[in-house]
Amino acid sequence: MGRRLHQGSIILSAFPVRPEDLSAAWLGEKLGCDVSDFRVERLGEGGGLLGLVTRVHLESDTGPATVIAKFPTEAEDNRFVATTYDMYGREYRFYTQVAPNVPIRAPHCYHAEFNPENSDFVLLIEELMGYDLGDQVVGCSLSEAHAIVKDLAALHRSTWQPSGDIEINQHDMPYQREGMIGGYGVGWPGVLANFSDVLHAELEQSEIDLLATVPEHVNSLLDKIHEGPLVIAHGDVRLDNVFFSNEGNALVDYQAVCKAAPEHDLAYFVTQSLSDDVRHAEDWVAVYHQHLTNEGIDYDLETSRERFRYLALYFVCYAVIIAGTLDQANERGRKLAETLLAYSLRSIKELNALELIK
Repeated sequence: MGRRLHQGSIILSAFPVRPEDLSAAWLGEKLGCDVSDFRVERLGEGGGLLGLVTRVHLESDTGPATVIAKFPTEAEDNRFVATTYDMYGREYRFYTQVAPNVPIRAPHCYHAEFNPENSDFVLLIEELMGYDLGDQVVGCSLSEAHAIVKDLAALHRSTWQPSGDIEINQHDMPYQREGMIGGYGVGWPGVLANFSDVLHAELEQSEIDLLATVPEHVNSLLDKIHEGPLVIAHGDVRLDNVFFSNEGNALVDYQAVCKAAPEHDLAYFVTQSLSDDVRHAEDWVAVYHQHLTNEGIDYDLETSRERFRYLALYFVCYAVIIAGTLDQANERGRKLAETLLAYSLRSIKELNALELIK
């Protein structure tokens, strides 16, 4: 069905790799219903950064009215990034190896296929109906933050010290280390040029100078963070990936799923998605730790606090890379970058985290 150029040859994938490859017969077979016709709608303005996301409208007497179909991005540079970081393989393995056995709400997966020879993939998942999508710029309420932290603890508790049979890599792989070091080097000049006001509002000049040296410490930070128990982490817990509902929330986009420290998801969420008032309203590490350990896991709270602090500093890399490389003409993107950068800087200041690399 699908085909990709790969090192001078054509590698065929026996499944659709783009919307044009879909057929009513294939959809009906994979969804387990009769599909007489269908229509594909591409989602999101400028969508498809690291994956092409579409809504498929189905004509079927017994199947769903719509499903979400995900394919590889059509942009070759972005495809290279997704392949380098195994993003399609990660999402495929989450839905096939992890999702059936964890309590966290994710879209139901009707069908998933992945070709490791060329990183082609296709994913048919439920379209979440009756949910409100979160917004990292707008923020969330205290009660919503509590619900997310509780869900994260449930995911991590259920995947504590994951088996080697689960084919998901640790976060601290060589490609991650190299990507953070190189990405920071590219992003930092852009932060200095476009967000100098944010830097100087949150930090002293000596602290800014120290922040510039973070790439030199990425390897030692990751080494320290990954000492101790690991879990399966979502890897990209921010409000833009949370769907809210009175019946419970759902997390989407599992292209960054990894084996990581328990505090990985918590630190990214708390330090870059929570407004100051919500972040200050609770001792979030203690709240998370209570949920994590309430069914018998033996894990020291002070160890959790220490790993959270290291992760808060490490995740400055994400803020710098996002803020330093964004399209300045994108108004919402600039506001997002400004927000998460300011939250991240305030968080490391509050945690005195820059002391870790002095």
